Amino acid sequence: MPKSLVTGGAGFIGAHTVNELLAMGHEVVAFDDLSGGFEDYVNPDAVFVKGSITDHALLEKLFEEHKFDYVYHLAAYAAEGLSHFIRRFNYTNNLIGSVNLINESVKHKIKCFVFTSSIAVYGAGQLPMLESTIPQPEDPYGVSKYAVELDLKTAHEMFGLNYVIFRPHNVYGEYQNIGDRYRNVIGIFMNQLMQGKSLTVFGDGLQTRAFSYISDVAPYIANSVNIPAAYNEVFNIGADQEYTVLELAETVMEVLNIKGEVRKLDARNEVMHAYSDHSKAIKVFEIKEGTFTSLKDGVEKMAVWAVKAGARESNTFSNIEILEKLPPVWLEKK
Repeated sequence: MPKSLVTGGAGFIGAHTVNELLAMGHEVVAFDDLSGGFEDYVNPDAVFVKGSITDHALLEKLFEEHKFDYVYHLAAYAAEGLSHFIRRFNYTNNLIGSVNLINESVKHKIKCFVFTSSIAVYGAGQLPMLESTIPQPEDPYGVSKYAVELDLKTAHEMFGLNYVIFRPHNVYGEYQNIGDRYRNVIGIFMNQLMQGKSLTVFGDGLQTRAFSYISDVAPYIANSVNIPAAYNEVFNIGADQEYTVLELAETVMEVLNIKGEVRKLDARNEVMHAYSDHSKAIKVFEIKEGTFTSLKDGVEKMAVWAVKAGARESNTFSNIEILEKLPPVWLEKK
């Protein structure tokens, strides 16, 4: 029976990946520091270990004890906009933490290291985003993700560590941390509506994104270790249809049957339009075209869970390193 480590296993994509791996017959260790995840999201059939990927000594013990076959690295603090203001935190968690895992994976001869990167590596103006495009990330989060991609490539060339890299985008669904005000706009909107608050939109709301439902992403991440053609490759994964943030707001209000006000804030420094080409993943993973979940259907599924789970208090990030140009809404007490 294969044994897999899932970092970020109590988080959103991680918890779903744990479920997929268990269904595939893997033994699973879910590793998470619970900074953005919740222990009750972890399937009881998995072994849960609380800890941080920045703790290299703990990782050494974990790898030595469990003798993993595969590593699924999904732990990250994925707040692109906020990453400008928490640069040290960003690189410590998203880059150095990843390197700690890569070191142990090399030493313990892991069969394959699956890494969730991000379309943030592409930056702006490179549409559609193709795996063959030279990345030009525009924020520290994207820089850290691309650096890990490059490190995995060098680890493969030097030590033979196999990897699969996914660049998912705007993934949403059940288990998302709707109380995080800095990331995951669908969760933010749902949380605001359930608390009777206005929906906060940066700029004119005409930014476009292709929002990807979790069940269209997690199964391919989990199964990638069984696809030899996927080894040592990079894949965009997610939905094809892009929507404006204002269209998204209308969809969330319609699904929750709550008419909220849209509060437009000053524009922030962000990529205006982001959508990627998925033809490579469709070919290698034999994804049937037209099978991706529509935005309305996905939001409806997430809303059922969100209403049952209830609104969550939105806390401010406690260790902002740079205050200059920080959007004031991110400091408001909520």
